[in-house]
Amino acid sequence: MSKEKSHVVFRAYLIYFGFVLIMLLVLYQIIRLQFNVANTEYGDEMIPVRTVARTPRMGDILDAHLLPLLTSVSYFDIHMDPTVVKQEIFDNELSGLAEGLNRLYPVKTSREYENYIRSGRVNGSRYLLIRKKATNAERKAIRKLPILKEGRMKGGLIDNEDTIQRKKPNGNLLNRTLGYYKIVNGKPLKVGIEGAYYNYLKGEDGAEIEQKISIGWKKTGKITKEAIEGADVVATIEKDIQEVAHSELEKQLKEMDAESGSVIVMEVSTGYVRAIVNLSREKNGGFAENYNRAFGYVEAPGSTFKLASLMAALEDGKVKITDKVNANGVYSFYGAKLSDSNHGRGYGSITLQQAFEKSSNVIAQVINTHYSKNPQLFMDRLDQFGITEKLGIDLEGEAAPDFSRPGDKKWSRLSIPWMAIGYGVRQSPMQTLAFYNAVANNGKLMRPIFVQAIQRRGVVIKKFLPIVLRENICSQKTIEILKGCLQGVMTTGTGSSLTSSQFKIAGKTGTTKLPKDKQYLDESNSVYQASFVGYFPADKPKYSCIVVITDPKKEYYGARVSGTVFAEIANKVWASSLEYHRAVNQNKSIKNQVPFVKCGFRSDLLKSLKSLGINFNLNGYSDWLVADTLSRKVSLKQFAMVNGFVPNVIGMTAKDAVYLLERLGLYVQLTGYGAVKTQSISAGKLAFKGGLIQLQLK
Repeated sequence: MSKEKSHVVFRAYLIYFGFVLIMLLVLYQIIRLQFNVANTEYGDEMIPVRTVARTPRMGDILDAHLLPLLTSVSYFDIHMDPTVVKQEIFDNELSGLAEGLNRLYPVKTSREYENYIRSGRVNGSRYLLIRKKATNAERKAIRKLPILKEGRMKGGLIDNEDTIQRKKPNGNLLNRTLGYYKIVNGKPLKVGIEGAYYNYLKGEDGAEIEQKISIGWKKTGKITKEAIEGADVVATIEKDIQEVAHSELEKQLKEMDAESGSVIVMEVSTGYVRAIVNLSREKNGGFAENYNRAFGYVEAPGSTFKLASLMAALEDGKVKITDKVNANGVYSFYGAKLSDSNHGRGYGSITLQQAFEKSSNVIAQVINTHYSKNPQLFMDRLDQFGITEKLGIDLEGEAAPDFSRPGDKKWSRLSIPWMAIGYGVRQSPMQTLAFYNAVANNGKLMRPIFVQAIQRRGVVIKKFLPIVLRENICSQKTIEILKGCLQGVMTTGTGSSLTSSQFKIAGKTGTTKLPKDKQYLDESNSVYQASFVGYFPADKPKYSCIVVITDPKKEYYGARVSGTVFAEIANKVWASSLEYHRAVNQNKSIKNQVPFVKCGFRSDLLKSLKSLGINFNLNGYSDWLVADTLSRKVSLKQFAMVNGFVPNVIGMTAKDAVYLLERLGLYVQLTGYGAVKTQSISAGKLAFKGGLIQLQLK
């Protein structure tokens, strides 16, 4: 072989093997890329990928009737890849797309949108931002626009990147009680229902692949683990009652120029909290829910505590409710004095029940007389009632009641008389309400509950049943006596102006003087707190309620400040609850009516009457039957029809009438719709083939 020929062969082999080597390298890179995309964080150096968490949709918080109180809303980042759009479509429809975007988002003119998208195509941008955080409704509208309606591959639409935000459809309603879950300084901050039930609401993260492009990371759509959506939390709150409580409290806070207020409505038999409102004045003069004072803040309850004092004295047999007391208006204790709220004028010689109904401070004198030598006995009774301990509610932040004890540094000879009328002790409104709720519930103390069920996709996976903390806080005899006293407050006592004409209310007023800035109380540094707590209807309690308003400027007595809010809530709840009202026709007798039955084909009539469960008598055996309902019974008789003569088709359906008449050779003309009203040829006349008969339908 010549040297020249050998050189040519060598070059041919070199090219051949070089080509094979290149093909092997390409094949290696393809296989390596596939494995790296699935199994490594960054994959091939040319196309980095990573696995990221796929956050599920959090569950909703629903009210007791499954209305949304807190929900998750998806927002979408909309992008476009204009480079994939065919030139003809791009040229013909770009102006339409720009005009559509201008209608949706007028922050840019149509011309600006058009120039923006055209520039992106020229520059080769494959991830052009159209809109950040678009709602799902906006996303659907964008999908209908020219070019983008072609989808991702032909229209360049990229709209699968979403973020989820929590939204409260009812605005400020229940803001603090619904709460939130946050990580602050590496530690979880749990507030309200969302904080307490976050593990149910959050769901379980999935995993998906992201791919790095020139402007950042984007989702590839490849999901390696499906996310599990969060469960829904069904709260005990009833939205209608919540709205009433919120609006009535806010209106009164404005009317009284007050600083803050709380309302709680609880179902007596279960302890389910049906409404809870906490409003505080803001710098702009409005009111908002910023702190849950209803159970996170304790303060002197004032005269509403007299119920517990009287309960203790009755249980220990120290007094009888009919005992006479001298309510002279001013009462001295170891150098200190108390006065009645009627400017110290007193009420004279009255019964102990009357003293309670008029909220006389003579009760402090009665309690001190019987317990000053054995204060521990009084404290033991309070412990028995369950009012000296936390209620153990399922939300974070319940403040513990504050009671001093014999032997404590803060204990003095004044502790018993002061405690008897609600001073020297601090409770949250929730703890006060739970005690009154126990009286309404015949002595059974219930734990206040905010959540009644957990459900996923409408199926209940967990229920929260009522929890009894104490079966009997005292004897049934004492309960019945105190129920009478609470009703007496509303008929002849401090709450008499609040009695409803439709139903009875039982409750107690309270007016407390609190220190404003300093740690001690004096006349120059004090504010008032007005309270009203009770239940309704008094004869068959359904709901208990407490209203507490702090620092009212125009008035300070519990009945006129807080009692009016209680009465408005009670009246509106009563008026809107069907269980309290009889139907307008409840006592009316039901008429024995039979349906109107048309003349028709035998099999059709019998089938219809049987399927509807209507009793009937059958007195004919022809193919066509007519019904008689005058005797309040359906009686089917033979339809009178003589061969060759026009039958009476009035009342028949058009279909049946046409069938009978055309069978006689008549030509039928119909006008209108429904059953036959009139016929142009009277029944009984001779029918002739080809004759015209007109039927007027209803």
